[in-house]
Amino acid sequence: MSNETTIHVPAEVVHELHVEEHGAHHKESFITKYVFSQDHKMICKQFLITGIIWAILGGLMSVLFRLQLGYPEASFPILEDIFGKWAKGGKFTPEAYYALVTMHGTVLVFFVLTGGLSGTFANFLIPLQIGARDMASPFLNMLSYWFFWLASVVILSSFFLETGPASGGWTVYPPLSALGQVNEGSKAGMDFWIIGMALFVVSSLLGGLNYISTILNMRTKGMSMTRVPLTIWAILFTAVLGVLSFPVLLSGLILLLFDRHAGTSFYLSDIFVASTQTALPNEGGSAILFQHLFWFLGHPEVYIIILPAMGLVSEVMAVNSRKPIFGYMAMVGSLFAIAILAFLVWAHHMFVTGLNPFLGSVFVLLTLLIAVPSAIKVFNWLTTLWRGNIRFTPAMLFAIGFVSMFISGGLTGIFLGNSTLDIHLHDTYFVVAHFHIVMGVSAFFGMFCGIYHWYPKMYGRYLNNTMAYIHFWITLAGAYLIFWPLHYEGLAGVPRRYLDYSNWHAFKNFLELNRFISTVAMIVFAVQLMFVFNFFYSIFKGRKVVTPNPWGANTLEWTAPIRPGHGNWPGEIPEVYRWAYDYGKDGRSFIPQTEPVSPQESKH
Repeated sequence: MSNETTIHVPAEVVHELHVEEHGAHHKESFITKYVFSQDHKMICKQFLITGIIWAILGGLMSVLFRLQLGYPEASFPILEDIFGKWAKGGKFTPEAYYALVTMHGTVLVFFVLTGGLSGTFANFLIPLQIGARDMASPFLNMLSYWFFWLASVVILSSFFLETGPASGGWTVYPPLSALGQVNEGSKAGMDFWIIGMALFVVSSLLGGLNYISTILNMRTKGMSMTRVPLTIWAILFTAVLGVLSFPVLLSGLILLLFDRHAGTSFYLSDIFVASTQTALPNEGGSAILFQHLFWFLGHPEVYIIILPAMGLVSEVMAVNSRKPIFGYMAMVGSLFAIAILAFLVWAHHMFVTGLNPFLGSVFVLLTLLIAVPSAIKVFNWLTTLWRGNIRFTPAMLFAIGFVSMFISGGLTGIFLGNSTLDIHLHDTYFVVAHFHIVMGVSAFFGMFCGIYHWYPKMYGRYLNNTMAYIHFWITLAGAYLIFWPLHYEGLAGVPRRYLDYSNWHAFKNFLELNRFISTVAMIVFAVQLMFVFNFFYSIFKGRKVVTPNPWGANTLEWTAPIRPGHGNWPGEIPEVYRWAYDYGKDGRSFIPQTEPVSPQESKH
């Protein structure tokens, strides 16, 4: 319970105190204002820019290994100049290739699409959209970023180790990850990976607890839970998922560390190491235990990534359709259903581990059930668009692109959710194609949608629209051209994580297709660099915002000044009288939440 509630200070006095207190922040030093800031808007920018840097590095890794896949016979001397022994003769070694794949997945799943996406928009939108001066604990909020930064430093440092970064896939399954003597990427790089991920979990927990506390306890007067925008509901469920599931991964990683350095046998049993001709003394452990612990986080993690994107898309779609979001309570209910079911489907990643067939059928049913709330969301998005007065802003295009990706990627999940089909498709490029479209590209589209929409509020300037439209169309076309063909490779049984298929008679006929995919991947990566240029250039040179509410939106953040100070509103926090989606009502384009409801108004 906050101090204000405990001592019963009148709300007006509290607001004045907050204004005075936060006004003092503007007189602080450069370090306390821009580095160790406790202002949620600055912390949002720290998460966003760190996420962008990681996205460039993660994307660059994918370009490097796509170069190998597209041109397996070619050598590129520049690679040896840059990477030394990891690219002898201008070609990546198998160990280096596996390390690239491992770190690409780790970086994009955790450091970009979890830390970057949630850290950015939860920090920026929660106080502004619910009517709060800041987070419940600005200090813990600051710590959540700096633990994220420390985790980033540790993971990045592993690239400079003599033995290289972790290589065992982003899932780091034992025994490969538990035995340092079997592989270069299982040595110090794996320890760095485990420590970096532990720091990342601490960051996520600090942030998640802060987000939940702020949403539940610090809403402005009149802001009931049925009046908060869908972005806030999505962030709330995302934070709950993270708080409940990330500790399970942390426990699994601690046990892995014990197996690596303390002689325990949580995941090891009856292992003979061929390279050293030795039998290990470990008995009684089970590598399958790690898979249970990992995927108990790993599947909720999919929704930790996609739920914030869903919330951003819902908001942007309503604003730019000039229509109320269709089925507000159904949207909230579907978010809740997805959050519950996310914890009940983890073993569909384990159909090939010898899982009891009856138990497998239970997980098949639960996996297919999650399609129901997902379908409700898709139906409501499409109905929101139907007969809307649509403005095709860059944000709106990315929102529509998100729906397209979510539908097409989600449909292939029905194949993988069936245990019988999954036995054939598991660990093939079909899986890669499915989760890249439905989770990776969709989440990136949600993130771009949010950046283009809220950039004017973040920086007081607009992004360049011409570059934005080029960014959208090439990214949309490129994503389908890259990942849709991979489904066909997967159906043919092409396994993932191999660097050269040319010696396989069954798979070498895909060489031309791989070359095409690699070429498109490089083009799409180049367009992302154009977006990065647009982002940083527009901070200083973009067209200035001249009105606080450029999109004609209803939510509270657009009632704050164009560049809000620490405290968000210079006077009292606005009071809320209605829900967030009164668009196209009674002949009016939009009605802000702060406008009292008149007796003559029609009901939504």
